[in-house]
Amino acid sequence: MDLKCIFGLVIIVSRISLSFTLNVNVVIQGSTPIAETDDNFVCATLDWWPTEKCNYNQCPWGKAGFLNLDLKKKVLINAIKAFNSLRIKVGGSLQDQVVYGVGEVKNCPNFMKKKGSLFGVSQGCLPMERWDKLNNFFNQTGVKVTFGLNALLGRNVSQNEKGLWVGDWNLQNTRDFMKYTISRGYKVDSYEFGNQLSGAGMGTRVEAEQYGKDVIVLKNMVKDLHPDPKTQPKVLGPSGFYDEKWFNAFLEVSGQGVVDGVTHHIYNLGPGDDLNLITKIQDPSCVFNIVNKFKPQSGAWVSESGGALQGGAKDVSPTFADGFWYFDQLGTASTYNHKVFCRQTLIGGNYALHNTTTFIPNPDYYGAVLWHRLMGSIVLAVTQVSNPNLRVYAYCAKKKPGVSISFINLSKDSSFDVTLSSYEHHRRNLRSTDVAKPNFEFTSHLNREEYHLTALGGDIQGQIVLLNDVPMVPTDTFNIPAMDPKLVNASTPISVVAHSIVYVTIRDFHAPVCV
Repeated sequence: MDLKCIFGLVIIVSRISLSFTLNVNVVIQGSTPIAETDDNFVCATLDWWPTEKCNYNQCPWGKAGFLNLDLKKKVLINAIKAFNSLRIKVGGSLQDQVVYGVGEVKNCPNFMKKKGSLFGVSQGCLPMERWDKLNNFFNQTGVKVTFGLNALLGRNVSQNEKGLWVGDWNLQNTRDFMKYTISRGYKVDSYEFGNQLSGAGMGTRVEAEQYGKDVIVLKNMVKDLHPDPKTQPKVLGPSGFYDEKWFNAFLEVSGQGVVDGVTHHIYNLGPGDDLNLITKIQDPSCVFNIVNKFKPQSGAWVSESGGALQGGAKDVSPTFADGFWYFDQLGTASTYNHKVFCRQTLIGGNYALHNTTTFIPNPDYYGAVLWHRLMGSIVLAVTQVSNPNLRVYAYCAKKKPGVSISFINLSKDSSFDVTLSSYEHHRRNLRSTDVAKPNFEFTSHLNREEYHLTALGGDIQGQIVLLNDVPMVPTDTFNIPAMDPKLVNASTPISVVAHSIVYVTIRDFHAPVCV
C-alpha cells in the first residue's frame, strides 16, 4: 500500500487575505469508524542501554537504562501518573542479550563494552531484585507493561551466513522468569519476542520459518502458565523493520490465533546526525512514508519509533519541532488501524519524552498526555482538500460525549481558520421523501474545549512548550502543571496558528458511532 495516499485528503481552501490566513473546511464522517486503537494507544519505551552507549560523538543515555534508572525521581513518577495508565514497553537492541537471574542462572553480570560482541556490548542480566523494584515502580505509577523477551537463547551463530542465528529457541530461562513473575503477583500485559531479528535484522537475524515455530512454543508456554484467558498476557512479534517476504512467511508458519499483535519499528527520519532533519520534519512528503504495508492476521503495533535513528538528534528530537513528526505519526498510525504506538523512549537518548539528566518532560510529553486523555479508540474519517501543511485527525472523545480532533500546522507562515462540516450516510429509517444532506456545516451550541500547543517565542527548536500561552514546566513540588482547556465560542472558526498543534473537543458534534 502506497501511503502517499494519506496526503490525498479532501480540503476546501480559499485565500482571503495577504496575511497568510487560510479558510479551511474540514469534513468529519461520524456514522462509521475507519479504525480502532487500543485504549492504551500511546506508549513509551524503556531501553537496556548502559551509560557507555554513544553515537555521533555523544553519549545521551546517562543513567536512564532499565537496569540503572533512578526509580525514586518524583518528577518522573508524577509524569507517568499523569497519563492515568501509560503503556511502557521494555525492550531495545540489547534485549536479545539479556538473561534473567532466576532458576539455574546464578551469575548475573551487568552489560559491559566488549569488542566483537553484538552491538559491542557483552551479555547482561536482569536480577530479580531489580525486577522487584521495577514492578513496585510500575504499580506505583499505574503502568501497563509490555516486556520484550530474549529470542536468541539457545541459538548459535551460523557458520555459513554472517549475522544469521540458527537452532531452536531455549525456553527454560524465560519460563523460570515468567513463573517468578507470576509467583510475585506482577502483571505483564504482553510479551514481545525478540528485537529487530526480522528480514536483514540489525546486526543479527533469525529465519522467518524458525521464528514462527518458536513463537508457537512461546504461545503454548504462556497458555500453560496463564490458563485463565482473562489474565493471559498477549504474545507479540517480530518487533523489527518490515520485510514483506519475511513477515508473510512468519505469519504463515505461526498461523491464526498465535500472535496477538504484529509489531514493527519505524525510523523514517533517518540518522540522528542528518543536518537536514529539521527540514524533513516540516516537509509533508517526508513525515510518514511507511506504516502498514501488510495486512496482518492480528492487530498491528508500532512497538518502537523514535523518528531519528541511533538515539535521535540532539538539536531536534527533544524540541517542540519534533511534535510535527510525532503527533502526525500517532494520527497516521491510528487511521491505518494500528492498535499501539510506542515512542522510543520514555527516558534515555535524545528522542526521549523526558530529559535524561534532569528528568524534566520535553515538549512532546505534554502533547502525548493530552492525546492519551482526549482521543478515544474509535477513529473517524476526515476529508479535506489540498493543503498538506495542515494535518487533521478525528476520534470519538475518550470522555463521552462528542468528538476530539487533532490539528497539526506544519507551516511557518500560514495560519488556518477551520470550520467543520458533518457527513452522514443514509440511514435505514429515513423516509423515501427525506432528502439527505451528506455535507452540511456543523453548528455547535456549546463552547468548544481547545488546547493550543505552541513554542515559546516561536522557537520551534526550543524546549519550552506553551499550552494556551502558559509555559509547561513542573511545579516546585515536581508535579505536572494543570493542562486545562480554554473554552471558546462555538460560533467562531477554530484558529490554528502557524507552527502549532491544536486539540479540540466538541461535546455536541453529532457522530452516531460515538454514542
